[in-house]
Amino acid sequence: MGEIVVERMTCAPVSERRVEIVERKGLGHPDSMCDGIMERVAQALGREYLNHFGCVYHFNMDKGLLVAGSVERKFGGGKVKVPMRLIFGDRATFRIGETRVPVHEIAVASAREWIAENLRFVDPGSDVIYQFEIRPGSQELQGLFQRKKGLPGANDTSTGFGYAPLTETEAIVLETELYLNSIDFKERFPETGEDVKVMAIRKDRRLGLTIAMPLIDRFVKDEDSYFDRKAIIRKAIKEFVSARTRQVEDVDISYNALDKKGRGMDGMYLSVLGTSAEDADSGEVGRGNRVNGLISFNRPSSMEAAAGKNAFSHVGKIYNVFANKVAHQIYSSVPGLLEIYVWFTSRIGTRIDQPRIAVAQLQVKKGASYAAISRKVHSLLQEHLAGLGQFCDELARGKYSVY
Repeated sequence: MGEIVVERMTCAPVSERRVEIVERKGLGHPDSMCDGIMERVAQALGREYLNHFGCVYHFNMDKGLLVAGSVERKFGGGKVKVPMRLIFGDRATFRIGETRVPVHEIAVASAREWIAENLRFVDPGSDVIYQFEIRPGSQELQGLFQRKKGLPGANDTSTGFGYAPLTETEAIVLETELYLNSIDFKERFPETGEDVKVMAIRKDRRLGLTIAMPLIDRFVKDEDSYFDRKAIIRKAIKEFVSARTRQVEDVDISYNALDKKGRGMDGMYLSVLGTSAEDADSGEVGRGNRVNGLISFNRPSSMEAAAGKNAFSHVGKIYNVFANKVAHQIYSSVPGLLEIYVWFTSRIGTRIDQPRIAVAQLQVKKGASYAAISRKVHSLLQEHLAGLGQFCDELARGKYSVY
């Protein structure tokens, strides 16, 4: 195993800084759609290799691209003029011995399945065109998966990062989007689409949320109806957020900020399918949330696109999700911690449970023993790394969200 380093941080915790900015792209955002679909493809392909060949072969599905289509919006219900186009890209193993692996069929079926489960107004058969651009991987990287003993080697030199705990602002942003796309909320407000985006700015104890979420045109009969429903929805959001504040003293909610009454269709965020990918915005894997579901601008961040990567040797996925899990478990089990940041860095070809370096950066509470806490954290990092193989199995089965 490489070096384990535990160090003390002296800067103020994020929750104590004057300004904090946090974003989350919701379920129907084009970037989140790409993450969700390509992660589903990766899980299905991994199962195919395991079930039929007894091990996982080289693949990565993290280069998905969603090209926006075209729609005609209309009170009472518009129509799709040009379907969205989903492009599957990256690498996979197509043949093992004399046996063909149905990569194309698995990719399309997984995408259709994810869309049907998560986007109520998108028909996965007619509203999306599927373009398959996956190719065989390099022979050198394929060799990483042919080792018979122990965990495979890392297929990249990369760093994963995680932290704990979430601040109040981060928790509110995450919970708000999950609430707006929950079954209960959609039953209460069926006219709302899945393309939710939440941006929060906290200055001192004042929190401002800018939220975008379209209304489905088939549920809206005219402009007055739109703004009446919008006001009711905004009130429900304000009540939800206000019930979750502790340190925040004032909350301001801006919902569909571009709207302007009197401008007709140009002044309302209406949608035919519930996602801006219908005609306004394309999407790409890795441009959305980090693996903890947030884009937190006060935190360090990995640029790796975790969704779609294989869960057995690609450290760009494994280490980022693992670091978040480890950070939260250490924070919850070690008294005296204010914040913890965890980093793992790999060297290509070296076993994934033997990172080149593992780092924990700590902020401790006043009066707590840093020496005792650092020793405990060092020991826990070793324990978690010893269990990395089991974690990868859980990750491959979809136990952990990556977006």
